[in-house]
Amino acid sequence: MPNILWTVLVAAATAVVTAFAVGMLATPRMEARKKRLGDVHAARDTFSASMTRIVSACSLLQRIPTPAADDPDWTPVMRERLQAERNRWLQQLDDATVWLIDNMATYAGSYPASHLTQFAVEYAGNARMVVLSEREETTKVELLLALTVPVQRQFFGWPWSRARHMIADRQVFGETVARISGEPATP
Repeated sequence: MPNILWTVLVAAATAVVTAFAVGMLATPRMEARKKRLGDVHAARDTFSASMTRIVSACSLLQRIPTPAADDPDWTPVMRERLQAERNRWLQQLDDATVWLIDNMATYAGSYPASHLTQFAVEYAGNARMVVLSEREETTKVELLLALTVPVQRQFFGWPWSRARHMIADRQVFGETVARISGEPATP
């Protein structure tokens, strides 16, 4: 009987020491890691949402142009409302690109491949510069769409779509960046 009691006491003491050690050493590290990974995934989700917002706002701006000044079907009130809505869409573009620049280190640095990190950084910088530029609104919208669609597909598209369009997406992106910077596109 004393052997059984001793075995039970040693087992209980071992369990207590192990639980205490895990609780004091491993659990805090795992909780901190969980928070960091959660932050990275939240940033990636917002990266995706920002690109979706850019595509959506650009599409709306293209599809719903400002009516001609002499169009009799538009009242001054409706013109004012439409202009307010277009200004709101332009503000969405500004807000989305500000977030892309401000949080670039979090989402871009989270990808394991350096070419993806570089792609995300280059996209964010160029998208923000397009919004800040003095280009015509229609040109800005066109450039933002040309930048965003290939990047969005490479980061958030279906795996078969990413592979299938990888070279074409990089080429379109490179041509758009060359157009933004005023350099001639290289074949």
